[in-house]
Amino acid sequence: MRPPSPSIPEREFLLSALKQNLRLDGRDFLEIRPIQLSFGPELGWVECSLGKTRVLAHIDAKMVKPQPERPFEGVITIHSEISPMASSEFELGRPSEEEVTITRMLDKVIRRSDVVDKESLCILAGQRVWHLRLTIHCLSDSGNLLDCACLASIVALKHFRRPDVEVIGEEVTVVCSNPFFVQPLEPQLDYLPSLQHEPTSRAPIPLSLHHTPYCFTFAFFSDASINPVLDPSLLEQRLNEGLISIALNAQRELCVVQKSGGVPLEPADVLKIVNFAVQKAKILDTFVESRLREDWQGRSVEVR
Repeated sequence: MRPPSPSIPEREFLLSALKQNLRLDGRDFLEIRPIQLSFGPELGWVECSLGKTRVLAHIDAKMVKPQPERPFEGVITIHSEISPMASSEFELGRPSEEEVTITRMLDKVIRRSDVVDKESLCILAGQRVWHLRLTIHCLSDSGNLLDCACLASIVALKHFRRPDVEVIGEEVTVVCSNPFFVQPLEPQLDYLPSLQHEPTSRAPIPLSLHHTPYCFTFAFFSDASINPVLDPSLLEQRLNEGLISIALNAQRELCVVQKSGGVPLEPADVLKIVNFAVQKAKILDTFVESRLREDWQGRSVEVR
């Protein structure tokens, strides 16, 4: 069952506040809610909080046969799940429109923009490659799930480490001191790589990433006197007349621009938004790298 739409007093109160350059949570129009990143005991397990919006992302890896048309590339799949725990708007087993939008956007940002170097996931050409599975669990929806899910996904990719392998002829040896890095092998494989879990095993290897895009969503309203708001809250997201989501990295490389709604935008307005998002991406990239260094320093084993 979908939650009731915002009442007329809620709508009038929000629009009246925005006309006075005020947001209900006290933020500036172009201010992002506080970001928190928490890392789990396993590498590739990340919980991201954007205000009260919370998303959990984790990555696992296993060996599979490559796709016949791409024998030199690994495989990346993305799965998102928004349970009723996040909001009463979502139903178990029935993907909502927002869930489909998030999954498609993540596919564009991560897979189609080639965040991960897929050729680096190749173990033995035409026979064995790594299959990375990125799973997104939306735990709480207080608005702007897309940006939170995108950030959690990117940080999980940067945090994850795959086991090192040795290839001698047709024999593959996984060299890693932690047996939980490798998921069960695909049943259709006709080989059984040997596993070595010695104290002197090599440290796991980080993924080869081409770039690190971040997503920023702006909400627009039908009243032209109201400026666009960055990182809309749940009420702002329900009452806006249009959204534009921009995915880019700190190097000013634009990956995805997605617009929904009927509010027309001038090219100059879009360029202003893109330039502002670049500055935010630089700040966010510095914050992410800082949190990753703090996590690595706090671990008892060397993972770099």
